[in-house]
Amino acid sequence: MLRYEHIEYLNFLFGIPVLIIAMLLYSKWKATALALFGDSRLIKELMHSFSKRRTQIKNILTILIFILLIIGIANPQVGTKMEEVKREGVDLMITIDLSNSMMAEDIKPNRLERAKLAISRLIDKLEGDRIGLIVFAGEAYVQLPITTDYSAAKLFLSTVSTNIVPTQGTEIAKAIDLSIQSFDMENAQNKAIIIITDGESHDEKAIESSEQANELGIFVHTLGMGLSKGGPIPIYNKYGNRTDYRKDRDGNTIISKLNEQLLQQIASAGKGTYVRANNSKAGLSTLFAEINKMEKKEIGTMVFTEYKDRFQLFIGLALFLLLTDLILLGRKNKWSNRINFYKD
Repeated sequence: MLRYEHIEYLNFLFGIPVLIIAMLLYSKWKATALALFGDSRLIKELMHSFSKRRTQIKNILTILIFILLIIGIANPQVGTKMEEVKREGVDLMITIDLSNSMMAEDIKPNRLERAKLAISRLIDKLEGDRIGLIVFAGEAYVQLPITTDYSAAKLFLSTVSTNIVPTQGTEIAKAIDLSIQSFDMENAQNKAIIIITDGESHDEKAIESSEQANELGIFVHTLGMGLSKGGPIPIYNKYGNRTDYRKDRDGNTIISKLNEQLLQQIASAGKGTYVRANNSKAGLSTLFAEINKMEKKEIGTMVFTEYKDRFQLFIGLALFLLLTDLILLGRKNKWSNRINFYKD
């Protein structure tokens, strides 16, 4: 099994495109400056030893060095020994609504971001419990199979956005059904589902699915994201700037409101608890308290207990490429220049 000791450092990889763009802009600026300096043929003769290919190779080496250093600092670790570890906890499946209405800003900064922050804080409180993530809109998808790897749960949570679901809608029933299928019903662990949504749906099947879950011994809790007054649904451009609000066919701004009645019915059918979020609290703490009241049964899980660091490989390769970059000059060597001279 591969894991990273400091997985947060991998976020620096997002800076690689910035580095590439900076290199391209510098190359363009240099070409423009040379063009202003004088005749291109004369400049070519004066810079006879300049090698464009070697410059490109040095740029590639620089990018590879940065990538290897970042991975090395994150410290990849490989599991070398597995042991059965006894733990006490519950199996918890969190389902997150990714319909467009979750972008409404009646709860700051918006419903979805507030939900993600609350889930992240909930993960920090877990001890021995297993957690899984399901995202849904018009369809439901497993984002993270049930696991005790809380670092992985946070990593997958950070990638959640309304853009990752191809079909819009609010099919809560499909999220509950997929959650049931994702549980290992053969173990004796108590199980619970938390549905995080604004409930903008008239899906009566969701109540039936919640009842079916309860018949299997699974508690269904609901967390309503949104205020009673509701809020408009923003539209963003490709740069992430808000340009307008969603409108109906008559040109009126759509106001997304919390369907509190449906969420209360789903929680009641699943013998769970309904909590409404607001700007002062998200409500997951209340649900976590309810989950902690559940009996936590002991179960044995095979996990890796010994890991070996592998950062040396990446740091070593980065140093080798750095040495290569220092040795490799940006101009042609004398032997290459001599051949080109005789060709001329």
